[in-house]
Amino acid sequence: MAGGARYLDPAIVARLGTIDLKARTIVEGFLTGLHRSPYKGFSVEFAEYRQYIHGDDLATLDWKVFARSDRHFVKKFEEETNLTCHLLLDISRSMAYGSGGITKLQYGSYLTGALAYLMHRQRDAFGLIAFDDRISALLPASARSGHLRAVLLALERLKIGAKTDVAKPLNDLAAAVRKRGLVVLVSDLLDDPVRVLDGLKHFRYRGTDVIVFHILDPYELEFPFEHAARFRDMETADEVMAVPRAVRQDYIDRLQELIATYRRELGLAGIDYCLLDTSKPLELGLMSYLMTRRKLL
Repeated sequence: MAGGARYLDPAIVARLGTIDLKARTIVEGFLTGLHRSPYKGFSVEFAEYRQYIHGDDLATLDWKVFARSDRHFVKKFEEETNLTCHLLLDISRSMAYGSGGITKLQYGSYLTGALAYLMHRQRDAFGLIAFDDRISALLPASARSGHLRAVLLALERLKIGAKTDVAKPLNDLAAAVRKRGLVVLVSDLLDDPVRVLDGLKHFRYRGTDVIVFHILDPYELEFPFEHAARFRDMETADEVMAVPRAVRQDYIDRLQELIATYRRELGLAGIDYCLLDTSKPLELGLMSYLMTRRKLL
């Protein structure tokens, strides 16, 4: 994806203007790279076509696409291609952390905006829910003209919230979602994993598909601190004095255990999980979404 890779660097994206420009740049850079990669089957055209499967009606083959790509694709009907997606973005205080030039909330907002832009191009219905310990912003899913602008404007105006309580908003939303579709959660998941997992499984019990983007800062993953310092909990303001060398391995072991728990338990529940480092390009999130969406159609 070399052709579009620089447009997926979060540090470069952060220097762009509005969230609208950020989302458009990320998606167009991603699609440019996608068209040049081995993953041509994941191009934006998959919203309108799918690869030919033995037994398909030959009348649905698109010969113009075959002439251009030497691949057989069949046209998909509108009812086959539309998906209803709910984008859930964690705006709790812990998401304000950033060791470099970008916070977890900024990274999550860029990813959420890019997903909304991609869904808009695919003519999918999508909505936005921002939450901390409660739902603080809600735009119902829609595919109407102008909805993308409303979602991006809401993302532009988001402020950091209060403490984390991922489970409560998840349960509230799961009870309210009537139509089967896709829920995308963007969060650092720094909460009680048992309650988070119960909230996510609630969607699966109701027949909703789920993809989880676990957003963490590289310093949270590596704990590279060298000198004794006070570490402050961003949500409770509690402080603890620690010598990094003395606690680093225990910290990393505990974090990796948490990540392994989420990956294992979500996998067993049929929920897609993607760990994202805020220093890494955004393409991993977009590709994970496309792979999940492809399985659902």
